[in-house]
Amino acid sequence: MSEETPTKSGTKKSAQTQTAPDPDEDPTDRENREFSARVRRYLDYAVLAGLLLLALIAALQFYLNASQTISTWVNPEFRAPFQAAFNLVLLLGAALGISIQLRRLTKN
Repeated sequence: MSEETPTKSGTKKSAQTQTAPDPDEDPTDRENREFSARVRRYLDYAVLAGLLLLALIAALQFYLNASQTISTWVNPEFRAPFQAAFNLVLLLGAALGISIQLRRLTKN
């Protein structure tokens, strides 16, 4: 349906409704938002890579020191279970951090 409005000459003219352009629809703003989203995504991947590298180095150092501590302080018959529990805690902690970061990356 079209709405008709009378003109000065008395004839009817169909009125075309024009809405003001949405400021969010500005191509420059849209490009800026897309660019910032892309930069944020790359930064998120960089943070993930940095965290993975840091976790690898820290886990290796911690593992070596903890293994030495277990060898020093724990009786030989209990060393294997202590090291298994220690490795499980490290694995669960790393999995939690990685899953949080991946969920953040896939949310967008």
